[in-house]
Amino acid sequence: MSTPRALVIRTAGTNCDAELCRAFELGGASVELLHIDTLCADPDRIAPFDLIGFPGGFSYGDDISSGRILAMHVRQRLFPAMHEASKRGAAMIGICNGFQVMVQAGLLPSPITHTESPPAARVALGENADGRFRDDWVRIEPNPESVCIWTQSLAQISNPDLLTLPIANGEGRFVVHDQHILDELTVNHQIALRYSDDINGSVDRIAGICDPTGRIFGLMPHPERAVDWTRYPSWTRLSDSIRSNPTPWFTMFADAIHAVKGIRA
Repeated sequence: MSTPRALVIRTAGTNCDAELCRAFELGGASVELLHIDTLCADPDRIAPFDLIGFPGGFSYGDDISSGRILAMHVRQRLFPAMHEASKRGAAMIGICNGFQVMVQAGLLPSPITHTESPPAARVALGENADGRFRDDWVRIEPNPESVCIWTQSLAQISNPDLLTLPIANGEGRFVVHDQHILDELTVNHQIALRYSDDINGSVDRIAGICDPTGRIFGLMPHPERAVDWTRYPSWTRLSDSIRSNPTPWFTMFADAIHAVKGIRA
């Protein structure tokens, strides 16, 4: 069985691409980092990849609004290629600014396998309720009913102290267009992660969602920054038995990579 191939998309202002590349590599994928302009010039370059990642940062300086310019590039130039990737079973992840990009580009929360043109945005990431940039580690609650392939093993972890992640955003408040959309996300088991506390005013404390297939996933916290125990603020207080095993977030990447193995068979 061939090694899954992961694509990480960068542009001006992206600053978490190296961490995302490393998380994919540690999880067992081969990784290629490509600039958005390269892909817009030749969208067919997306075809060989089994995983696609939109990393965090401040793409194009977050001019206009967070992720908007990069999202419009994806929406206008790359959506057909993303549609084909989704149809053949590729997995996608957008983290922080990447999540903001995905919802504006139409990659979430609707199933893009059923449309060849970008759907209208139905959810958004707005300014944090307190109007402040949040830079902290927060506790995360995986949804055990979620269909998300990225988070299946997280729901099996009983120690909540291990399920923490860093956040770094000023526009991380998850909002929906109307109650019907929230009901749809709930019924379809698309809510993958919640914050344990109401940290930014996100509706239903939502920290991450997936599409109905469970393969396309976006979240505001940064799992790529927590694939090593030494990145945890409390790592020196963790027992040797805990530190002898992978972090939950390393396992998250490894599980997704394993899930896409053989999709070209």
